[in-house]
Amino acid sequence: MSWFKGFEARRFSVNGVEIHARIPATPRADKPALLLVHGFPQSHAMWHRVASQLSRDYWLVMPDLRGYGDSAKPAGLPDHANYSKRTMAQDLVDVMDLLGCPEFFVCGHDRGGRVAHRMALDHPEKVKKLCVIDIAPTLDMYNATDMVFARAYYHWFHLIQPWPLPEKMIGACARDYLHLKLAGWGGKGLDFLEPQALADYERCFCNPSAIHGACEDYRASAGIDLDHDRASRAAGDKVGCDLLVLWGERGVVNKLFKPIELWQAQCWGRVEGHTLAAGHFIPEEQAEQTASALQAFFR
Repeated sequence: MSWFKGFEARRFSVNGVEIHARIPATPRADKPALLLVHGFPQSHAMWHRVASQLSRDYWLVMPDLRGYGDSAKPAGLPDHANYSKRTMAQDLVDVMDLLGCPEFFVCGHDRGGRVAHRMALDHPEKVKKLCVIDIAPTLDMYNATDMVFARAYYHWFHLIQPWPLPEKMIGACARDYLHLKLAGWGGKGLDFLEPQALADYERCFCNPSAIHGACEDYRASAGIDLDHDRASRAAGDKVGCDLLVLWGERGVVNKLFKPIELWQAQCWGRVEGHTLAAGHFIPEEQAEQTASALQAFFR
């Protein structure tokens, strides 16, 4: 299988940064647009297997979030606002506008799911349907923090420590740290990853600016993002479109949370979903099943 055959790499100047994305090499025609958003500590490369199955029916846009992949990695602001999910969602909405997609489907894994959640709240006219993979709402997860969750998701509390402590600690053994995260959350070593994808993750993550970008992403989630989430809930704002939730049966979300119930509380639309036989990296561990679920939901 050729690496992203039929796609081309593009850069977009939006919202004060450069966003790198993989898009089809052919015009959209009448295909519905589907935005696929990656998570930590990866890049758009995580969608390769899924994209090969969905590209016939959807016009796929696969960006690298700011701070990740080949997108810009600006220094964080004191309040981390330039890495808020609101800002990151605006980046992607602007990219879709430049591509002539006034409305589109969205699927986000991990951090990408949190960006997609905020996008659906801030830009309801843009998001036709939403899928989130292996997450519960950020505010609910922080509010439920106990020793079990803190042990399982210790990185949530390590990465948010003030600069430059986590950056220096991770930077001292970045490749080992990256491999530990990918292998541990997948639950099956690194064998589930395509060699090209792993090489891309290593190339993109193992440098100071990317490590800083990831830390800023998490710092925002533990601060300004929670402020935005609390304000949205106080105003009665909820996701207005239908929502699909997929999560791994071997993952932390399945063990500690009730995703359907938590997402139903934050949506006006219909919420459906189920587990897949996977750890955290579902689109790579169970690509065919992920693609099938997305096709059935977005059809």
